[in-house]
Amino acid sequence: MVVKRGTNDHEIIPMARHFKGSGIVLRFIEYMDVGATNGWRMDDVMPSAEVITRLQSEFSLVQLEPNSPGETARRWGYADASGAHNPAQGEIGVISSVTQAFCGDCNRARLSTEGQLYLCLFANQGYDLRSLLRGQASDDDLASAIGHIWSGRSDRYSELRAGLPSDTRSGGRRVEMSYIGG
Repeated sequence: MVVKRGTNDHEIIPMARHFKGSGIVLRFIEYMDVGATNGWRMDDVMPSAEVITRLQSEFSLVQLEPNSPGETARRWGYADASGAHNPAQGEIGVISSVTQAFCGDCNRARLSTEGQLYLCLFANQGYDLRSLLRGQASDDDLASAIGHIWSGRSDRYSELRAGLPSDTRSGGRRVEMSYIGG
């Protein structure tokens, strides 16, 4: 659930109540400025810390360890009467890409339908892999190219957002998340 202040934040508790014990892990995602078409404003962001505070007003939660390095969600489990995580009740997670950026631990890349490799949801450029593929590059050549691109990455938009000029934050030339499969 992407949480947008004043739009759907009243659904946080009902969503958690609905999915608790269902076997489905619910993630609450901060509303992000992913491209220029969603009219993003920082005032619309509900920080994940506020989401957790709301949830804790209704549920007893315990913070869980990450499942893997680079995991984007901070995981919380529903607690039993003793205060321990009750796996049968499930878990929720919060993704704080605006208020608690995780650029330094990011291990994700996306490939567009045109063969452009994007290293960040907020990228303003992709890297052409299509020409390698169409040029009959070997698997080793492709792996080497991707490794070289990845090792040179410097994407840190979420960490730098607050210090950027407002015209850059609100749109700029970034790729639309919908284009790269957000």
